[in-house]
Amino acid sequence: MSFAELNVWTFIMVFAVLLASMLVAAALKRFIPALNKTLVPVSVLGGILLLIISTIVYFAAGDYLFNLPVFGSPAESDADKSISGMQMLELITYHCLGIGFIASGMRNTKKKFNKKRAGEIFDSGIVTVNGYLIQAFGGLIITIIAAWALHTNGLISAAGILLAFGFGQGTGQALNYGKIYENDYGFAGGSNFGLTVAALGFLVACIGGVIYINVMKKRGMIKIDTTQKRSTLADYEDENEIPAVSSMDKMTVQFAIVLVVYAISFGIMYGLSALLPSLADTLFGFNFLIGVILTIPAKAILNKLYDKGIVKKRIINNYMMDRISGLAFDIMIVAGVAAIQLPLLAEYWAVLLIMAVYGTIVTFVYVNFVSKKLFGAYRHEQFLAFFGMLTGTASTGMILLREIDGSYRTPASENLVYQSLPAIVFGFPLMFLAPYAATSDLAALITCIVVGACFVVLNLLLFRRTIFKKTYARYLSRHGDAEDEDPSPSAGGAGDEAGGAEPTDSMQE
Repeated sequence: MSFAELNVWTFIMVFAVLLASMLVAAALKRFIPALNKTLVPVSVLGGILLLIISTIVYFAAGDYLFNLPVFGSPAESDADKSISGMQMLELITYHCLGIGFIASGMRNTKKKFNKKRAGEIFDSGIVTVNGYLIQAFGGLIITIIAAWALHTNGLISAAGILLAFGFGQGTGQALNYGKIYENDYGFAGGSNFGLTVAALGFLVACIGGVIYINVMKKRGMIKIDTTQKRSTLADYEDENEIPAVSSMDKMTVQFAIVLVVYAISFGIMYGLSALLPSLADTLFGFNFLIGVILTIPAKAILNKLYDKGIVKKRIINNYMMDRISGLAFDIMIVAGVAAIQLPLLAEYWAVLLIMAVYGTIVTFVYVNFVSKKLFGAYRHEQFLAFFGMLTGTASTGMILLREIDGSYRTPASENLVYQSLPAIVFGFPLMFLAPYAATSDLAALITCIVVGACFVVLNLLLFRRTIFKKTYARYLSRHGDAEDEDPSPSAGGAGDEAGGAEPTDSMQE
């Protein structure tokens, strides 16, 4: 190997262009007021810029921007392990997903909630999963019809479930499952399909969110919050933590923990795939989930070492973990959007647009209804948080929420952050159904029916207090006093402690 070979520089060149695109995007947002008002995240805008440039290069030079020699060259034989810049984009998106989720999962949570707040967070998790389910249900119907009746070349009936992963969960999951469909089930352009759905979701979240804010503002129902709560390292650091700078930099320690956990998750996936080789691609598609699960014992071990006095200082710092996850998710998004190959999606555009329109309408209507019925005292804040998350990511939800609740006076930010645990629990079936749905047209139809049934059941659970009103009234008569004790801000309450320290704006659902 020679350091003069272009492939040696592939990783650096790709990263440099990704980060440079975000710098350009940040400058454009600053100097173009109309662009800034759209609230499109810098990472999304940077990805769109690269997508436009890459498409222009394709029509001018016959290949995509990141397939140019300066970004490396693809393998010419099985023995050659070189990869192209486009393949590097997918690798970056894939790994940043896992790293970002692990960093978010490693945050220590000391906050305790009373029954009322715990119930709201539980309900928030169910709303999140219901958003996935209703998106997947309609998406499956659209692609089942398209695959059966329209005979769209290369489209599989299960492709519609990618609406839930692209809109509901973001770029990383859309790529993961799109890649599984592409490699294992013959969906040509599956990864591009998933990434495009995710990119459309970001645009829907930001543009739709801004329209909602402006309409509600004109009606006098909300007002723009000019206060912005910003956290620093000091907000998260106490005397019991390792110092910021010692023999080993504090950020280095945080990175080391995250990457060690990620390496262990690789070992688990590798071991399971060796036992179940036919499921290897599917297992490695769950890299983020296995990583999140591993954060539970990892935190327990580190905290136990501190409690036993084996280590003298707490190791984990929430602020730095937030910054790691924020960096990972920013890079994941810009790389994911830049990796889209638009010409390959020419025959799918009608299906993609129909799915996007359906996803926008149904998510808006459902989230608006739920926010009004269950979070009435802060319905607009909760709507923006949910809508942003269920069409983009949790980061997008936080961006929209900050426009009207910049200091986190309402519990909406807390609900957005802490809903992830019940969402993961109730969202498991969808993750496991996704690979099964692609096995046949009948499997896709069965999955659609099961998803619809799950949506009905979870809504019965969500509106349990209304449906089982008499039973709940008897419960309140016995436990009402305990439930009414609410040290944290209640629905619509004020106070700077509505979320404790600033919730991370980089968590992906």
